[in-house]
Amino acid sequence: MTDTYRHKGLRKRLIDGIRQKGIRDEAVLKAMEKVPRHLFMDSSFLEFAYEDKPFPIGSGQTISQPFTVAFQTELLEIREGHKVLEVGTGSGYQACILYELGARVFTVERQKSLFLKTKHLLANMNFAIRTFYGDGYKGLQAFAPFDRILVTAAAPYIPDALREQLARGGIMVIPVGADDVQVMKRIIKAEDGIYHEEDHGLFRFVPLLSDRETA
Repeated sequence: MTDTYRHKGLRKRLIDGIRQKGIRDEAVLKAMEKVPRHLFMDSSFLEFAYEDKPFPIGSGQTISQPFTVAFQTELLEIREGHKVLEVGTGSGYQACILYELGARVFTVERQKSLFLKTKHLLANMNFAIRTFYGDGYKGLQAFAPFDRILVTAAAPYIPDALREQLARGGIMVIPVGADDVQVMKRIIKAEDGIYHEEDHGLFRFVPLLSDRETA
């Protein structure tokens, strides 16, 4: 696992481009500049690692477009020490961005092959991220409540379990919609337990699937 000067230069250029597209949270941009995106992709596709595009990673999943990663992360308003649930581990790239921001990251993945591959990768990269194999619709009740919840796949609705596992004063970011295009939602749970919902534009995500793979 190498991160060369060339990789770092390409990464800086990518981050500069994301900044120009409207991302203003410098902590998010700094975290993304630290994480080598190419290490989360097959070596055959390294030339695409620092393009601002999503890319397939197997099992019908993708590594998200860097701008989308930055956009969702900025909406979360992560602070040092926040306990964060990520639904949809995928390649592990987004989880590492959250970790670099100082969050305590819990991430759940339903695709067994991805779960095993990413769990191994994160351990080798020395990211202290807790990975779980399970149904993202159910969250991780045993570790709730969470200060922040991030869903990285398209849900047809906001799962009740995730609402309930959000701490008071917490924020959930989730793309919602049963069609090809989803609305990025930010759910804020006030201190009195009332939920406030905001819309933040249209995006495209792979579907959030229920239940665990059995193989």
